[in-house]
Amino acid sequence: MADFMYNRGMLAGGGLVLRACCGRSGVVAGDLKREGDGATPKARMRLVRVFYRPDRFAARPKASVPMVPLSSQDGWCDDPAHPDYNRLVRLPFEAGHEVLWREDGRYDLIGVLDWNLGPITPGRGSAIFFHIAPPGYAPTEGCIGVSREDALAALAAGMDGINVVGE
Repeated sequence: MADFMYNRGMLAGGGLVLRACCGRSGVVAGDLKREGDGATPKARMRLVRVFYRPDRFAARPKASVPMVPLSSQDGWCDDPAHPDYNRLVRLPFEAGHEVLWREDGRYDLIGVLDWNLGPITPGRGSAIFFHIAPPGYAPTEGCIGVSREDALAALAAGMDGINVVGE
């Protein structure tokens, strides 16, 4: 088990130092994080589970947390007014949500970080994930992103959380 630290575009832990990206609005204090602000919360977040696209991997990736195969009907509710806010949902879904089965490869691996999961506070931010970085390590919507190879290496090294300390 290894706690990783994100700071200034790098994710380090488990003997690895990896290039990474964070939210388009940078890193903000946890008490300032709001839904849709594009910020990554400055916080220690535990890795709860990892979703993966089974059609994109020859074998189930290795991780120290539960690995769950994605389905094309999986989504994540990001509507603060809905009772399923910040939870996995089945599509079609009537409220605001993110589709997890994406063609761009970013969600081939999705590590669910425990931001705003217990208890869930509407509007405090949803879907803070560890996932595949956009091309060129462009900013995310608030998640931590690394390359596909680095994501697999971090999970195999026992990643069990990310401590976001700075931009």
